This record gives sequence, C-alpha cells and structure tokens, in this order.
Amino acid sequence: MLGTSVHALGLAGLQARLEQDLAWLELPAKRWVVTREHEGQPVLEVAIIGAGMAGMAAAASLTLTGIQAVMFDRAPLGFEGPWVTTARMQTLRSPKQLTGPALGLPALTFRAWFEAQFGLDAWAALDKIPRTQWMDYLRWYRQALKLDVRNEHHITAVIPRADGLVQLIMNTSIGQQTVYARRVVLATGRDGLGGAYLPEIAATLPRALWAHSSDTLDYATLAGKRVGVIGAGASAMDSAATALEAGATSVDLLIRRPDLPRINKGKGAGHAGMNIGFVNLPDDWKWRIRHYLGVEQVPAPRGSTLRVSQHKNARFNLSCPIESINVEQNALTVNTPKGPFELDFLIFSTGFKIDWWTRPEYANIAPHVLAWKHRKLELTEPASQEMLDSPDLGPAFEFKEVTPGKCPGLSSIHCFCYPAALSHGTVSGDIPAISEGAKRLAAGIASLFYGEDIAEHYHRMELYDDPELLGDEWTPATKSTS
Repeated sequence: MLGTSVHALGLAGLQARLEQDLAWLELPAKRWVVTREHEGQPVLEVAIIGAGMAGMAAAASLTLTGIQAVMFDRAPLGFEGPWVTTARMQTLRSPKQLTGPALGLPALTFRAWFEAQFGLDAWAALDKIPRTQWMDYLRWYRQALKLDVRNEHHITAVIPRADGLVQLIMNTSIGQQTVYARRVVLATGRDGLGGAYLPEIAATLPRALWAHSSDTLDYATLAGKRVGVIGAGASAMDSAATALEAGATSVDLLIRRPDLPRINKGKGAGHAGMNIGFVNLPDDWKWRIRHYLGVEQVPAPRGSTLRVSQHKNARFNLSCPIESINVEQNALTVNTPKGPFELDFLIFSTGFKIDWWTRPEYANIAPHVLAWKHRKLELTEPASQEMLDSPDLGPAFEFKEVTPGKCPGLSSIHCFCYPAALSHGTVSGDIPAISEGAKRLAAGIASLFYGEDIAEHYHRMELYDDPELLGDEWTPATKSTS
C-alpha cells in the first residue's frame, strides 16, 4: 500500500490508509477517564456545542487522547458551520496546502482527500479550495473518524454546578432533553459569545429593508433592486458579488476608510512560533499584537474583490461613512459626506461582537465570566470593545470567575471559538492553526481530568495485578555452607 498512488486508492483506500496510520500510532488511546453518573444517568466526559470545523477538530483530538466527546449542533446533518448556509465566498482564503484540522495525520488532510478522488494533476491545477468542496471534505472527516454528532439539538441553557458538572438543556426533534457533562466546550464559531455587530442606526430601520451579512438571506429577492453594502471586508465583497450575480440593479459599497486595506498582517505573523508561543506571552504583548491586527484589519481576498469589480454596476465609494438614513415608501436614502444614495436594500457587513445577552443559553454564566476589562493592566494601546469583552481564559481555554466562588463549575466550560484569540491566539477557529488549538484543548482537558481523579487513578494503580513474571522463569541460587 505504501507504494500505491493516493489517486489509485480512492476514498475507500484512503479510509483504509487512515485506519492503518492510526493503528500504527496505537490511536485512539484506550479510554481511561473515570466514569461518573448523576441520578442514575451516565455523565458525558466532554460535551461540545457546535459540530463545525472547530468542534470536530476538538472532538477528534479528545477522542485520540482516549476521552469521550459528544457534539451537539442545531443544524441538520451535513449543514454544520457556515460553509453551505451563510458563507457566500466562492473559494477559501487559506492556501490549499494548509493541513487544517488534520491533527498531524497525513491521510486526514484535505489534500489527501482531494487527490484520492481527482489525482495529482488536478491538485496541481487547483488554485483555491471551493467553499462547498471544503464542506464535502468536512463531511468526510466526520465519517472517517466516526465522530459522535447529535444534529438538530438546540442548546437552550448551559448551567454549571457546584459539583463540577455542567447541565445542558436542549430542544430536540423528540422534545426537551437534559444531559450532564464533566466538561463543556463551546465551539460556536465567529459569533461564539454574541452575534452580529450592528450600528445603532440599524434599529431605526424597517427589518424588511436590511440584513446583516451573516443572516440567512435569499439573494434572489434582491434582483432588480438597488443594494447598498456597508463595509469593505471579505463578507462585504462576498455579499456584494452575490447580490450582483442574483441580478441586483446596482450595488454601492459604502466604505468608511479612504482606501481598502492591502496587506494581511496576520498572514505575515502566522507561523509555528506564534501558534505555539502566543499563549505564553506576557499580557502586554498579547494586547499589543491583537490591537495592531485589529487596527490594520484584514483585506478582502483579491479574488473576492475582483468578483465585485468585474460588474459595471458595482461602485466602490471610499471615505463614505453613514451619517443618517431616511425611509420613505419602502426605500432608503442613505446620507453620506459624498451625498445621498437611493437604495432599496441595505446589507451591513459590519462583523461580530461579544455580547452574552444576545445568547440566552449563556444567561447562567454571563455575569460571572472574567474578561480582559476586569484586569488591571497598564497598556499603551487603546482598548477596543471586542478586546475589553474578550474572556480571560485559562491554559485549557477554560473560563475563570470574576469573583472566585460566585459561579462554581464555571471553569468546567471551555471557550474554543473566536473570542479566545486574545488569550490563546487564533488557534480556535481559523484553518491555519486549528490543529494546534485542538491539541492544546485536549491536552489541557486530559490534565484536568487526571488531576481531579488522581486518588482513583492511584487506587487503580495499586489494584493492577497483571504479572510480567510468573515465578517459573528462574531458580533461586543455593550457597554451599562447606
């Protein structure tokens, strides 16, 4: 098998190779965590909320470490994450050769999956990974590793308990269900602890006349309409292009900046040193790096921008912040320093915010989570609201309490989504370093489990009685007395 081309193997052969690799590495590790019950009900070792890329990488890494991981996702089977729901880019931004959630296993990479089906020549010809094809790969990833995902489970409450367990209440297709877990991982994506950021002016507009770029929207309804897009990032370009391709009469991008960002500073800083070392930096360096990246902003991909500019009815309006918006007869007049824009529909591509109160399932923990704004730090860079609201996490991505003892069990909940970036770097959501983050999370949780049950593990060690020697391997020497 080692001398066989990947393409000749096909997906069935690739699955066999993956299983052989795991067997050679003696993975997954045997189960070792001490089992628990609550009121006669088995307690999950780790429950993961979200079964997108981050959730699956976390589950896979935990499973390989010998820890049970069960994922709960509100989406139907095969539609987890944004890739075939709210994402509208044609291809991924990340270079195709990045190994993403493969966890160091070559047969688990996108490249192996792609070449097994289409061959080396097709790989060489591929520029960027098509968005929907990435989703196909993630579906295979889940099947290949036999990950435990419970779809159409909507979490309505996350309740940490004084006994260290976390209670999850959820709505399912068969009614409300309650489960208990020793650890809960929030793998809930870019808006993981909040939702869409919207300027205050959005609240004054009729809801039928606007959307956020992350909303589920049938862009076919924009055919024949004058559309405005606020923003200039990747989601703004994707929204604008999708509207144009759906037949919008025109699209005006309303861009506050005098120029578009040109350089992705995060890409320049992205290497193994940062992925591994950021978490151990002094707080002032963490703050300085994340502040700089936020100020510089990430430019929209070149391909996404060209996708918009190829349309003659697309207009890039720079130095054009919104001053006011008037509504009359289901039309919008958007007033800017460059004059008014008459529009039929407005798309806010304004990013996301950390806002616990938009997520009622977190009401029991929201007042108690230690954030960076609670820290007394002497920092030279000004604070953005996102940075102030970012949770101050422990080494295993665990939440900490503002006031110790006020929310027992809070540290049993781990934040493995975008808001972890200020504490851990971008290892909990983006493709380049997701494996590094998943391994760190699994190692941290394993260490916590072992420490919590050290007395039981010591007792098991004492009881272990599988002999290496049976007593018939030697004859004791006798010494003559003469």
